[in-house]
Amino acid sequence: MQQFKRCSDLCASGKSRAAAGLPFPFQIRNHNDEKDAIMKIVTSLSFQGQCREAFEFYAKVLGGKITAAHSYGEAPPDMPINDPKYKDWLMHCWLEVGDQALMGADMDVEWARNIDKPKNGFDVTLHTQDKAEAQRWFDQLSEGGKPVMPFGETFWSPGFGSLIDRFGVPWMINVIPSPDWRPTQG
Repeated sequence: MQQFKRCSDLCASGKSRAAAGLPFPFQIRNHNDEKDAIMKIVTSLSFQGQCREAFEFYAKVLGGKITAAHSYGEAPPDMPINDPKYKDWLMHCWLEVGDQALMGADMDVEWARNIDKPKNGFDVTLHTQDKAEAQRWFDQLSEGGKPVMPFGETFWSPGFGSLIDRFGVPWMINVIPSPDWRPTQG
């Protein structure tokens, strides 16, 4: 049987877990090669049936690659969540952007209390030294969403903005200033 060290290796092979001889659930200890197995903080985002659409959008905007997307429909029938209405929802999605990642899943109020409420108390924050890239991220993530603080210069950064995207996820986009940067005097 072929061995897969990473979820992306399985996805790239084009095989299903069953065809690869893997039991369900496919246990992934780390989405990185063993040599890179260091602590990594990964934001996990929850949606109500929009995870696939959201992660395809994030992959396009951020230039990333979805390396895992497992639906509830792939689960064996003895899983607690086996209602056919969730068969196309994702129980696990992984987006790699460089050496960073976002994880996501679809949830429902039946088993995830408050999933239907606005997301509060966190932001997915993107930092870059490239102001044009930050502006592009802000503009694209804002499409169909709601800017909270328009993108522009602040006293700490040549460019910062915050928004809630069309999926209800809050974002902050920040330009890391160069050592010699000073805010424009008003």
